Amino acid sequence: MKNLKPREIWGYFDEILKIPRLSKQEEQINAYLEEFARKHALDFSQDAAGNCLITKAATKGYENHQPIILQSHVDMVGEKLMDIEHDFTKDPIETFEQDGWITAKGTTLGADDGIGIAASMAVLASNDIAHGPLECLFTVDEETGMTGAFGLEAGFMKGKILLNLDSEDEGEIFIGCAGGIDTIGRIKKKVRASDPSSVALGFTIEGLQGGHSGDEIHKGFGNSIKLMTRLLWNITNKFKVSLSHFEGGKLRNAIPREASATLVIDPAELESVKLYFASFLSDVSLELQKVEPGFKMTMEELPLPENCFERDFQRDFLNVLYSCPHGVIAWSQEIEGLVETSSNLAVVKDLDSDYIEVVTSQRSSVESAKKDIADRLAAVFQLGNFEVRHTDGYPGWKPNTNSPILAISTRVYKKLFHKDPEVKAIHAGLECGLFLEKYPYLDMISFGPTIKGAHTPDEKIHIESVTKFWKFLLEMLKNAPKN
Repeated sequence: MKNLKPREIWGYFDEILKIPRLSKQEEQINAYLEEFARKHALDFSQDAAGNCLITKAATKGYENHQPIILQSHVDMVGEKLMDIEHDFTKDPIETFEQDGWITAKGTTLGADDGIGIAASMAVLASNDIAHGPLECLFTVDEETGMTGAFGLEAGFMKGKILLNLDSEDEGEIFIGCAGGIDTIGRIKKKVRASDPSSVALGFTIEGLQGGHSGDEIHKGFGNSIKLMTRLLWNITNKFKVSLSHFEGGKLRNAIPREASATLVIDPAELESVKLYFASFLSDVSLELQKVEPGFKMTMEELPLPENCFERDFQRDFLNVLYSCPHGVIAWSQEIEGLVETSSNLAVVKDLDSDYIEVVTSQRSSVESAKKDIADRLAAVFQLGNFEVRHTDGYPGWKPNTNSPILAISTRVYKKLFHKDPEVKAIHAGLECGLFLEKYPYLDMISFGPTIKGAHTPDEKIHIESVTKFWKFLLEMLKNAPKN
């Protein structure tokens, strides 16, 4: 990777891939940044939330330009294929190049937002890049709650122009994003002893595309939890069977790719259940053939589990999961092609031997609509006697089409690449809305190279787009407004 151009970015990105940096486990990457600042005689500071700030004086001749803040987040999503052995707390990310892309070997790559970190470091380390006073902000825990942005201290940074380096489509400049909130249901399991004469069947789903629950919620990808629930709801209503186990999904901000379940079955119903499964699999495979070519659902006989769900609990539990909305709820009436509101049925997990937790996430560029869909999820959970809680959530970022830095960026992009960039809002969550709460005067845009499959083991970054991203960033620094 160090031989790729521009070497300034790829060299640092290669180093970053060796450093564990899961959300809420950013100590090693922060120590790396502190050592980097010391090595280059740059000012380093860290706030109580764990966010890091590295500052650099203006290059000669640019002292009277307005300060620029470059912002990226240091944490990454850790997802891997089921058959890959990888420990995100210690193992480096292994990569390879294919058809003009860099991707990882069965894990997330961490280009979201490792490439933003690398770009900031490359600017900070350089002696010949033209820029005014520079602040590079590295936030923590963006992926699991934006607690770094929530905890950002007022006065920690001085600049009034912020370039967020956390977007994933080169040629697009983002000026707004959705706000988000999680709605979580928790229920105590009610079980009974399995009939010793019963048999058990296990079902698994894998091979789905998954994807970012904001950027890719509109693409119609399969949701492993919804698909498994559909199978189980039908089987439990047609045959003498009992559910013993159900888990699916791993991350609140990713469309779930995998799920597993176990059914306890009356032996007299076994062949009928197998026949129904074959028919179900045929139907679903046909439905998903265009969008999910890697979809795989299997069935196998398992040892009989000790317990299974009580009938009434099983009915209520599956009714709740089947009723949970997933996907696009509403499209924007202001920006064509933009998802306004969505919900992601993200995770079903056994907390321990007593409880099951269901995690859903809602996004919307309209605050009242965000609250409405979160309340709708709460109502569904309450129908099944779940305990419900909402996370604090985070605000959206309202587009400002009169932004001075936006005007500069569109002019710079056209001069560089002889075409206009697309100016858009994004359905994913960016930290910009939270920054505005502490720094309401900030003028912001967001941009980045092309990254596909973020939050999944299919994540990859387009090599050529990194070159364009780098050129654009350098020109933006050079063309920052004067005081």
